[in-house]
Amino acid sequence: MYKPHVTLLSALGSAVLPLAAALAAAPLPAAADQQLARDMLKTLVEINTTHEQGSTAAAKAIQEWMLSAGFAPGDVTFIAPPEHPAKGNVVVRYRGKHSEKPVLFLGHLDVVEAKPEDWSVAPFMLTEKDGWFYGRGTIDMKDGDAALAESLVRLKRERFVPERDLIVAFTADEEAGGDSNGPAFLLKDHPELIEAAMAVNLDGGGGNLKNGAPLYFEVGTSEKTYVTYTLETTSAGGHGSLPGPDNAIYRLGDGLSRLEAFKFPVMLTATTRASFDRLATVDPGPASADMHAVAQAVPDMAAAERLSRNVRFNALLRTTCVATLISGGHAENALPQRARATIQCRMMPGDSEANVRAQLSATLDDPAIKVTLDAPPIVSPESPPTPQIMGKIEALAHSMWPGVPVIPTMATGFSDDRQTRNAGIPSYDVSGVWMDVDENRAHGRDERIGVQAFDESIEFTYRLLKSMSRTK
Repeated sequence: MYKPHVTLLSALGSAVLPLAAALAAAPLPAAADQQLARDMLKTLVEINTTHEQGSTAAAKAIQEWMLSAGFAPGDVTFIAPPEHPAKGNVVVRYRGKHSEKPVLFLGHLDVVEAKPEDWSVAPFMLTEKDGWFYGRGTIDMKDGDAALAESLVRLKRERFVPERDLIVAFTADEEAGGDSNGPAFLLKDHPELIEAAMAVNLDGGGGNLKNGAPLYFEVGTSEKTYVTYTLETTSAGGHGSLPGPDNAIYRLGDGLSRLEAFKFPVMLTATTRASFDRLATVDPGPASADMHAVAQAVPDMAAAERLSRNVRFNALLRTTCVATLISGGHAENALPQRARATIQCRMMPGDSEANVRAQLSATLDDPAIKVTLDAPPIVSPESPPTPQIMGKIEALAHSMWPGVPVIPTMATGFSDDRQTRNAGIPSYDVSGVWMDVDENRAHGRDERIGVQAFDESIEFTYRLLKSMSRTK
């Protein structure tokens, strides 16, 4: 998946806020809860849940933990698609006092592949070294799974009764290559298990550090979604010794050159407008004036153009399309009869496939270049950063890290939020992990999470479940 700690931070300067003391003093769970969470993390990391292996063993482990904690068997549902028994999910329902619609918490169990020869430690073993926990999934996102599982056990032990039901879904196949995405499967075949008023996904959000010092705490409220097209053009072909004016490769190349120069119109959302405006103050720098200017009700287009010179800001300002694959011809001594290119577009929330395709065709400006949609996109509308939800998360964050700015953000990648948002469930990314932008090793070699960061996230997640269980 996509960890949104790099949405804007990479594009900012090095200014930091005087919050280091607050971070150092963040409350931690009791020693027994810290140890339980670490034991759970170890168990989950040491279960290989790559696409090839599946998530069933991890889901079964969580099921046993929940039953041992005292949850009724009817409230702990293990379920896998019949055609994919290795892609197991487990859904836990924590019963509340009232009948208001529940809050759904999401945590995916699968991880990307890790080759042992590329790592300095065993990727599917939890290794503690120099203040870090190493292992595949320690930051994406078995740390969040452990935090959710430990918090459920802790709340059950304390006999906590939420105002409304809490649902925690530990799911399969979020990562690339998935053929049985857990939330999609549950929403389609078993919607009664996860029907909710809103969703909270721990696979994003959280604290952002620059050079070890804190900048801000982010709440993911939206994400781009992708749509892929195939471009194809043909020509008569012939012998390579007799080139003529009609060449499929050249024709396609000319169209791609026009696409490279094209920029979709600026399209701001409530989230990106707030992000630019608040980050301009949180981390003042040369771009601050332009960030304030684009955040206005009528954005300053000259400021947007200047910001667009930064690739990350550009991705936050508009839909983008880029060529990612190309092929053409059939023999080195023959004129090409066919040329193809794959174009992947990342749509802003609120944009449509029909609009993207129309602008793509207009930019290519050549009826001989055929544009084919590879598959319909999964629409991922923005979840509004309302004062109620932002205020609740801000109060929670300040209970741990007083004074930290809390900012809504849009991810340029995508997660399981697109499944729940597409189903009409407002979804927010909220994590208790603080991470430096230069430290993000999700999907990479020697993936790791700070021991203190993990311990703090356990306490944060416990408080998060309690806070979100309240109806007001």
